[in-house]
Amino acid sequence: MDVEYFVQREVLDESRLDEVAQKGTWSTKPALGERVKDSLRCSVPRLKHTVLNWVPVLGWLPRYSIRENAIGDLISGCSVGIMHLPQGMAYALLASLRPVFGLYTSLYPVLVYFIFGTSRHISVGTFAVISIMIGSVTERLAPDSNFMVNGTNGTDSVDFDARDAFRVQIACSLTVLAGIFQILLGVVRFGFVVTYLSEPLVRGYTTGSACHVCVSQLKYLFGVSPARFAGPLSLIYTLVDICRLLPLTKVPELVVSLVALAVLIVVKEINACYRQKLPLPIPIELIVIIAATIITHFCGLTSTYGIDVVGEIPSGLKAPRAPDATLFSQVIGDAFAVAIVGYAINISLGKTFALKHGYKVDSNQELVALGLSNTVGGFFQCYSVTSSLSRSLVQESTGGKTQVAGVISSIIVLITVLKIGALFEDLPKAVLSTIVFVNLKGMFKQLMDVPMLWKTNKVDLLVWLVTFTSTVLLNLDLGLAVSIGFSMLAFIFRTQLPRYSILGRVPDTDLYLDTDTYKEAKEIPGVKIFRSSTTIYYTNAEMYLEALQEKSGIEIGKLLTAKKKRDAQLKRKQEKEKKKAKKEAKKEMNEGNVSAGPREQSQMNVAALRLSETSANGNRKGQVNWAYQHDTTTLDSDSDTGCQGDDSINQVSCCSDEERGMACESGTHSIILDISTTSFVDTVTVNTLKNIFRDFGAIEVDIYLAGCQACVVEQLETAGFFSESIPKSRLFVTVHDAIWCNMSWVHV
Repeated sequence: MDVEYFVQREVLDESRLDEVAQKGTWSTKPALGERVKDSLRCSVPRLKHTVLNWVPVLGWLPRYSIRENAIGDLISGCSVGIMHLPQGMAYALLASLRPVFGLYTSLYPVLVYFIFGTSRHISVGTFAVISIMIGSVTERLAPDSNFMVNGTNGTDSVDFDARDAFRVQIACSLTVLAGIFQILLGVVRFGFVVTYLSEPLVRGYTTGSACHVCVSQLKYLFGVSPARFAGPLSLIYTLVDICRLLPLTKVPELVVSLVALAVLIVVKEINACYRQKLPLPIPIELIVIIAATIITHFCGLTSTYGIDVVGEIPSGLKAPRAPDATLFSQVIGDAFAVAIVGYAINISLGKTFALKHGYKVDSNQELVALGLSNTVGGFFQCYSVTSSLSRSLVQESTGGKTQVAGVISSIIVLITVLKIGALFEDLPKAVLSTIVFVNLKGMFKQLMDVPMLWKTNKVDLLVWLVTFTSTVLLNLDLGLAVSIGFSMLAFIFRTQLPRYSILGRVPDTDLYLDTDTYKEAKEIPGVKIFRSSTTIYYTNAEMYLEALQEKSGIEIGKLLTAKKKRDAQLKRKQEKEKKKAKKEAKKEMNEGNVSAGPREQSQMNVAALRLSETSANGNRKGQVNWAYQHDTTTLDSDSDTGCQGDDSINQVSCCSDEERGMACESGTHSIILDISTTSFVDTVTVNTLKNIFRDFGAIEVDIYLAGCQACVVEQLETAGFFSESIPKSRLFVTVHDAIWCNMSWVHV
């Protein structure tokens, strides 16, 4: 059904709008001094509010409903805890640490996040991308070559205990420093920084990181020992070296890997297909670990076939220890990258679940919570954590309602560390690597973003591809830097290359649309309505002016140059005629002096003087430079009388034939700048607009502004934009107001 509406109101320019809408000059914000005093005041309600903001658990735990939440959190916590065990041990290998440190990482940070976090559903702990980032640093700073010792038979061997101990120090120092970065960013309310990491960038980066994770686990899958490579193209070199070592593959380890991989894939697919019917997902990862450990132990696979196993897992918890601060300078760049990537993954998952379940996640508090989890965890020999998609989905889908589920999962991990961890000493590393492989499925599915982005947004596709390629080829740290830089460049180019349009009116409506897009949008004769698709600011102000000249067909530079030449010629002509008039007057005066007496001579002198003045004035008559004068007279009239036609401007024309041919070729006498898309103006924008008014006014083309937002008007007033030559009567509420203010433009 077609719906019509009719609105009758007066035409409004900015000055009249201020009167009609009663624009306020007051400020709703208190003065700076008042805000400082208010921030320093202390009261019981204010203290309570501050404490609840910084320690969210004090707000929701006292109101925890056992009847509604306890069962769901218990089932969810047990499910996630069972996942923590295999993933913690497997991801520790990615970080080039012993598996027990993955269990520590699944314990302490989860408890800290329970106290300070604001998301109810995410599962904090080990994650593949963060683990591989930590591993790249530990292997770079503690390579095997630094721990070679002389063996008993004269051959060199690696001191694994010394190497692993130093790698733990490196990981803990990096984790603490990353946590400090996150805390500082959260305290200064810098949570918005993650918005500069677009979704294509994060997904491309995690997919590229998955390639690094995959390649790093191939050595366990085939039972080979490739050389370690660092820097750009290290993934390619590692892959080539593994291919070179394939003839040396340990067949027993490959068989174990393939069997475990097949079982994991089949059962996980069953979980996915029957997730609505199964009360709990089958904990196949834990089942595979237990089965592989039992088979390896009782069949003697380690001694018979030389299968590489996890080795000693110490029982009990270790006392906290301060990180080695001397390592901070060597890992500061990596720590910042880990802090940003970890937070980006965490907040994206947190906001996804918050939107689904209707609650709010505080981005700044999440930074603090994640930072405290890393900082405290670093003292207890944990490495950096973030939320895991697979565990978070299980926590949410099995009925978890709060972070109490995280506490229950930590209890399961704690029991494992204290009592049964030593039972997994015969667990093959190949089995852990298969668990990592299977959990990469979700990341590799992100490759399907490529055809989707090809159809929807080519720029986002380019960001995704550049991020993925740079991450794979340049390593994780350089890849992140390159991808962020490219994403920023893409954003800048988008704002620097907007779409410029000439608008036309759709007949019998107040709609003004792009004439290149809409056939029914017709230009108003003599009027150009110009619009940019983005904010005008210093990076695109010059392009805006160039596009205005191109779209309007008026080359202002050539016209102003021609005008200057014409003014110079006119001035020389006037001076020449003035000298000629003086010479003739002097000659007549000399001739009169010979024949006239003293009285007649005096009268003749006065007459000659008047003749000279009259001649000079006569030569200037009709040569008034209206290009400079009409702004003052006419615009003053506009400011006094409001909207009226501009016939007075065109009473006398100063255009030469050349100028008239260029400026008036299409009969353009007015240009309306639709700046409704501009959200702010800077100094360059203000100067550009002033120059447009001045230069186009000099060739008798009037400029009007339309659709200016209130905040932009205030900024223009503060910058001193409005004056006698540019009054507020040149600024209209809408394009339609600007058109109807000059009724002579419109054929009614």
